[in-house]
This record gives sequence, C-alpha cells and structure tokens, in this order.
Amino acid sequence: MQCVDMLVIQGMSLKILWRLHQPLKRTQACGFALRTLNRLNSVTANRLNRTTLASSASTQNLLKDWRNCHTGLHNHRCFLPRGVCQRPHFEMLTPLNLKSKTWSLQMRLQSTTNATKSVLKQGGMLGKRTFKGPRTKQPSRTSQPSLEEDMMQCIAYATADQYHLPTLCHDLIAHGFVEIKEFPRDASNVLVMGTENAAKPYDSGTIFIFREGSVVFWNVEEKTVKTVMRILEQHEIQPYEVALVHWENEEINYTVGESNSKLHRGIFLFNEELDYDQVVLEKFAFSNALSLSVKLAIWEVSLDNFVESIQSIPEMLKSGQRVKLSRAEVMQKIGELFSLRHCINLSSDLLITPDFYWDREDLEQLYDKTCQFLNINRRVKVVNEKLQHCTELTDLMRNHFSEKHSLRLEWMIVVLITIEVMFELARVIF
Repeated sequence: MQCVDMLVIQGMSLKILWRLHQPLKRTQACGFALRTLNRLNSVTANRLNRTTLASSASTQNLLKDWRNCHTGLHNHRCFLPRGVCQRPHFEMLTPLNLKSKTWSLQMRLQSTTNATKSVLKQGGMLGKRTFKGPRTKQPSRTSQPSLEEDMMQCIAYATADQYHLPTLCHDLIAHGFVEIKEFPRDASNVLVMGTENAAKPYDSGTIFIFREGSVVFWNVEEKTVKTVMRILEQHEIQPYEVALVHWENEEINYTVGESNSKLHRGIFLFNEELDYDQVVLEKFAFSNALSLSVKLAIWEVSLDNFVESIQSIPEMLKSGQRVKLSRAEVMQKIGELFSLRHCINLSSDLLITPDFYWDREDLEQLYDKTCQFLNINRRVKVVNEKLQHCTELTDLMRNHFSEKHSLRLEWMIVVLITIEVMFELARVIF
C-alpha cells in the first residue's frame, strides 16, 4: 500500500513539473498549477492519513526519488523565445512541504486579485473620465450629512449655453407646473415656476430658470428635479456634458426665521413676516448669484481643457522642436479662446451688477453678499489672467506662421526673379 501511494504521488509530481516547463501562457500556467496542486494536496492528505511512513528508510528512498526527478527535469530545461512565459525554477516538492507550497500560491493569487480590486476602486473604470476638484463653492455631494428638520435645500445647475424660454414655459405648464407671473418686467431673462411637490412643508417649491442656461431649485423634491432636468434637455441650445453638469453645481441650505433676510455662515435666512412676492424677489437675488457661479464653473472647466491642449507648445519651443500645429489649427485655437473671453467678459454679468438691482438696494446687497461668498470676483480675475497668457501664446504662434508665410513668399519672388534673369541672359546670348 505504501508503494502504491508513493508511485501515485511521484507520478502526479512528475506531471506538475513537466507541465510547468512547457511554453504555456502565463494565465494558463497559473491556473493549471493551482488546480493540479490542489488535487495533489487532497490526494496526498487522504492517503497519508490512512497510511503513515513505516520507517525512516522508506522515507529516505522517497525523498531520493523526488530529488532525482527534480534534477533530471532541471537539466533538460530549455530557453523559451521572447513573448512566451518562462516557467520559474521550483524548489524540490515533497509530500511534507507540498501543502505549504499550495497555500503560498493561493495567497499570492489572492493578493494579486485584491491589489487589482484596489486599483479599480481608486482609479475607477478604465477609460472613464474623471474631473478635477469642483470650482463651485459648495457642490452637492452624497456624503453630506442630513439636514436639520427646519432646513431646506437650494440647488443650482448650469446645463447649456441657453434655453428657449417660450417653448420651455409651455412644456412645463403642460407637465403641471405653474408660472409665477407676478414678477417685475425688467427681469425678462428668467422664468419663475412654482410646484406643489415641495421637499419640506415649511416653504413652497420654486424654480428659477435663466435664459443663459442655468436653473435653480428651491425646496423641490428630488423626483421633481429629475423631471425638470429631462424637460430642459428638449429646450437646450448647446448643452453641456451631463457628468459635468452634476459635478459643477451649487447647493446652499436655507431656513425661515424672525431676523432680516441675509446670508449667514453659508446659509440663507429669510424673514418669515415677508409676503410671498417679496420672498420670491429675494430668492431671485440669491438665485442670480448662484447661476453666475455655476456658469463660471463650466467656463473654468473649458479654459482648463484649452490650457491642456496647448501646454505642450512652450516645451516644444523651448527644446527647439517643430510645433505640430497647422495654421488652420492655430486659428481654430484663437477662435476658441476669443469665444470664451466673449462669454465671460461681454455676454454675462460677471463684471458688473445687473441693471435690475439699481433701484432695489436691499436686493442688491443680497446679490453682492452672495457673489462675495461664492468668490466670483476673484475667480473671474484668475480666469482673465489665464486668458491673457493663452492669448499671448496664440499670438506668438500666429506671428510665427505669418513670418513663415512671408518668408515663403519672399523666396518665391527671389526664384521668379532668378528665372526671369536667366531667360533674359539666354535671349541676349542666343
């Protein structure tokens, strides 16, 4: 019985060593080794449990046979071509350390799997775009603590360059929303809608939709917010990326109390004694600043993408390499840059206070305080400095191509003059 056990163990061990020295792929080798070692481990354990080694002499003979088998296979090891997995040099396998070898291989495979899972968890799915830190002051995140009982939420998004407000208004009314018409006529760039689906009963749900492509929700339940966002998609002009919209947003809590309306420690406070129309105007002032912040955040992301697209040009110029941009591509970059400057400095209210607040000092104070809290002025200054640097770089590239074009024209003129002189000489000689 002992001889039979020894022959079985020796045969399976020879099979392992022979297969591990064949030019298999790495994954096939690891899988075969693990399956075979597990099977050999179970067979060895069962047989050794039934029959122990009778004497030290038989044990020494068994170890000698294993050593001879390992030496023979090691001497016949061949070198594999490049690209084929080279089998590692295994130590001498014996029934006494076979279980430890199997356990070591299992732990190594388990550690590799855990490391792969850790990398995927930290870096996300392969090919998935990841954004930098948000530019907004207080973006909404799922990790935020739950609100207090009397606290309500105000969330702002920027989803597109513009909205078509007339058709959007009809579409929202058809879905059960109510337009608030008691609003000053000089605020023609905003659509104010009311909804019965309020998140909390302390205040009514209100939605401010700005023509410039931003929307602000006041105490609106999450399901209704998603419904409005789907409706907005049908009336957007130049929509933004969905992931970017939800990444660059603003969320500020607000409550109703006895004091005057103000922004205190990142929270909007409304006076409960004010009538509904005055509360709507104050919400508009806060919403106007929030909409500017989210729009500026989108433009900041666009500027960062533009900077990344041209960041290799200074290094190429420094090292004396040829810039791999054509004249058309440079002109396209200049167009992108001036379009971004036009959006920030000309077509928006980032640099000046809107005319709506000139005869409404109380609302202007709320608007200015919110802009100051959101760091809008400082962010605009930084963006303009970056734009100025990018403008200088694009002007340098444009001048470079202009000089190359002028030099090419000069050489063409020289060649033409040379050809004309040669024709004149030839006519004179002949």
